[in-house]
Amino acid sequence: MDLPVMPPVAPMLAKSVKEIPDVGHVEPKWDGFRTIVFRDGEEVELGSRNEKPMTRYFPELVAELREQLPERCVVDGEIIVAIDGRLDFDALQQRIHPADSRVRTLAERTPASFVAFDLLALGDEDLTGRPFADRRAALVAALEGAVDPVFVTPATADLELAGDWFTRFEGAGLDGVVAKPLDGTYQPDKRTMFKIKHERTADCVVAGFRWHKSGGVIGSLLLGLYGDDGRLHHVGVVASFPMARRASLVAELEPLVEDDLSRHPWGEWADQQAHASTRMPGAVSRWSAGKNLSFVPLRPELVVEVAYDHMEGDRFRHTAQFRRWRPDREPASCTYEQLESPDGLDLGEILPLGG
Repeated sequence: MDLPVMPPVAPMLAKSVKEIPDVGHVEPKWDGFRTIVFRDGEEVELGSRNEKPMTRYFPELVAELREQLPERCVVDGEIIVAIDGRLDFDALQQRIHPADSRVRTLAERTPASFVAFDLLALGDEDLTGRPFADRRAALVAALEGAVDPVFVTPATADLELAGDWFTRFEGAGLDGVVAKPLDGTYQPDKRTMFKIKHERTADCVVAGFRWHKSGGVIGSLLLGLYGDDGRLHHVGVVASFPMARRASLVAELEPLVEDDLSRHPWGEWADQQAHASTRMPGAVSRWSAGKNLSFVPLRPELVVEVAYDHMEGDRFRHTAQFRRWRPDREPASCTYEQLESPDGLDLGEILPLGG
């Protein structure tokens, strides 16, 4: 492979802001795997955000990119998986599997798509020093004939339309919008773009904690919500604490430590069979190889208010943010019913799926 921009490349990033800025360009924020595609003739490499190649996990997409992208190019975008007209991040995560046979099976069952939103190189030309307006125009021209599963992301300069996208597109599994200055150059690993994400709050039960990787202080609190089945379901973690607060939490939580795991609502976590029907906080994850996922169980008596952006199935998509303790709330009142559910929207209204 011999391109003017060579792998690995750290993608350009975005910083969070509360309002959509008027910078001339807004596009949907896709909930997938950030990917930079390098194509040099028959050679195609998929580079991830951590700069490790993901090529082997998406053979069906590699074939399409080889067919549809320009002969020599570097394209920044997102790998997504859509099921029943909605982005499905859980299904996408399952595509990262060590067994080649499983990779081939999943490529057939849950084929991936690629949404392009920037062009870093074309032919022998390095475009990273050019303004984004030029790169966007070149991207649209280069992928003019692209069809499902390769797309160019929609974009607008209309703030009113961007606000409508921010509200409606969540129903298809997207998690906000991204604003990009038209005069900006491509700056790897720098937060020069702006992301606007949804933020909501929920009252959750604290049912355990994990130790911090440094040891001796709290790393994260494990959160639960009660479902219609009466069970406390693990929905995610909150970990946004200063180091001094992590230390003081140890003594505060010590009286609630449950020594008898059989009496804890997540006492089944050590039983791998239990993970087939529900995600326990101690489940093994291929994304956390070598990481200690064990937790210290707590009697489910504390309630905390956390901020989150959106749900992925029955869990918070990202780490929640601590807001305040809620001593006025009974743990049993912390149910899924308090959560907002965005109106459904078919992804086909955003991308020409099947086109």
